[in-house]
Amino acid sequence: QVQLVESGGGLVQAGGSLRLSCAASGRTFSTYAMAWFRQAPGKEREFVAAISRSGFTTAYADSVKGRFTISRDNNKNTVYLQMNSLKPEDTAVYYCAAETTTWGGRLGKEYRYWGQGTQVTVSS
Repeated sequence: QVQLVESGGGLVQAGGSLRLSCAASGRTFSTYAMAWFRQAPGKEREFVAAISRSGFTTAYADSVKGRFTISRDNNKNTVYLQMNSLKPEDTAVYYCAAETTTWGGRLGKEYRYWGQGTQVTVSS
């Protein structure tokens, strides 16, 4: 089992940047596919980005494509989400998720392990 801890959230003005980190416990991080999801107040959780356990394959929601980049460092047991050109509609709690598979995909139900979330607020 893996434990996930997100960090890096905060308040930023529209057009600014943030980098989220998700640190995983354990020595088998490289066996997990990882993803980021987000949930805004009153809305359902939605997919943001995913990365394969090797890091070679990534996928993004259309709403963030070209602005966000997911990456991972298997030596540091960490996955990142670089967020640029932030918009007020990016405001949400961001969660990282993990599953012991090569590729987890875009559906939250495919991931068993979740962090506690980190708040991102983008002011206009």
